[in-house]
Amino acid sequence: MKRMLLSVLAFGLALVIPVFGQKKKGEKPNVIVFLVDDMGWQDTSVPFWDKTTDFNKRYRTPNMERLAREGLKFTNAYAMPVCTPTRVSLITGVNAAHHRVTHWTSPDKNKNTDYADSTLQSVDWNINGFSPVAGVEHTFHATALPAVLKQNGYYTIHSGKAHFGSAGTPGSDPKNAGFDINIAGSSIGHPASYAGEKNYDSPVNGKPNRNAVPGLEAYHGTNVFLTDAITTEALKALEKPLSEKKPFFLYLAHYAVHIPLTADKRYMDHYLKAGLDSTEAKYAALVEGMDKSLGDVLQYIDDKKIADNTIILFMSDNGGLSTTPARGGKAWTHNLPLKAGKGSVYEGGIREPMLVRWPGVVKPNSVTDQYVIIEDFFPTILDIAGVKNPKLVQSVDGRSFLPLLQNPAIKNDDRELVWHHPNRWIAAEGPNIHYSSAFRKGDWKLIYDYRKGKLELYNLKSDIGEQTDLATSNPQKVKELAALFTKQLKQWNVQWPVIKATGKQVPWPDEIAPKQI
Repeated sequence: MKRMLLSVLAFGLALVIPVFGQKKKGEKPNVIVFLVDDMGWQDTSVPFWDKTTDFNKRYRTPNMERLAREGLKFTNAYAMPVCTPTRVSLITGVNAAHHRVTHWTSPDKNKNTDYADSTLQSVDWNINGFSPVAGVEHTFHATALPAVLKQNGYYTIHSGKAHFGSAGTPGSDPKNAGFDINIAGSSIGHPASYAGEKNYDSPVNGKPNRNAVPGLEAYHGTNVFLTDAITTEALKALEKPLSEKKPFFLYLAHYAVHIPLTADKRYMDHYLKAGLDSTEAKYAALVEGMDKSLGDVLQYIDDKKIADNTIILFMSDNGGLSTTPARGGKAWTHNLPLKAGKGSVYEGGIREPMLVRWPGVVKPNSVTDQYVIIEDFFPTILDIAGVKNPKLVQSVDGRSFLPLLQNPAIKNDDRELVWHHPNRWIAAEGPNIHYSSAFRKGDWKLIYDYRKGKLELYNLKSDIGEQTDLATSNPQKVKELAALFTKQLKQWNVQWPVIKATGKQVPWPDEIAPKQI
């Protein structure tokens, strides 16, 4: 068994800061992870840049605004380019390059969701996702976050989208990962419908759609939108731990704002009057409905008088869906000024809206520019819960950002981040394919496009939109980052693409770098 060391020195600074959130000695804080699906960096009235944009003005998200006022805003928060890798990293603390669940998993066991590519062979990734049980083919075996929290006195609730593993494997059922309660979670990656009138289903040839949302039969035939149903059921589930005076971990993982774009009639009219077309209005209504859910959660913990001992972490699982061939190329998500979107290792595919509120610990209306990544949630939440040296199957790559919650001014430019997506997400050509990996250290970001055999270099401080490739003008930085990048990839023994025409492995970044100097 490998043990994980959790430390407030995670960001390399010798800080000794007391945790103020626990009102009574020994009382563990409640933890809520509020995860949104496919929500882009600009899909909110809260600006996560240094200015408010026209896209921010498009949306109404007053409860996100409240969370930002009362908590900490992260302007450099990262997930993976697509959903399942992010979710597996969140519950295991392991980077996607390391756990090898680098793409979204199919509800069908042993099905590779990669599109075939003319240039590269499909890599041997963990197509069945996460598994809490050893020996399951094409899975990453690990000890999940809710299981550790449950062992340490927490009541654990899952509500919404799971998508940790394929149907027929242990990872497809959140209860196997340590959740006491599972509401509507399974192997599916998006709902067939958000409409209660349609039973959250969209039958195919008279048969239930495989993406029909399970476990919400009480709402079938009603006008209750899916986002509201999973929120209502989540809050009902909290009654048990509150009555038993147990700390709880609520993982409220919305299907919103993923397609299909089911119209939420409560909000549509506003966006149509604002000049959005019907598709854009449906999407904006999904966003506002998600924000209403956040408001319901905030109201609930206020009413129960537990806000002072409850931390809320708001996050999205990947960038906004900016590539929409079905609409002739017109997108309803706009990540600008970020480049590209879901499926890409450019900033538009991985930079996310992230907010944290924890009264007594997090200073209201504060901002941090320190970059963090999704696997950091695992050690951070265990740190918050006071769990020391848990027995884990896996070694953890994430670092606790608890110090940032206490001091947002912390800056560590020596931290190295990795994104590894050796997969073809869509059939269409373009920057969202993307068959690439990326590496960030400080303000510098290196992108390796395997198909082109090219390294790109960007300075995110001066060029957040990744418009100016500096690889030619700064070859020494390319060489420096390529060496560090390659070292980490090899250390994790990542699955690596092979060129179809030659049968040879794609060169490592440090093998490409000298050719570009």
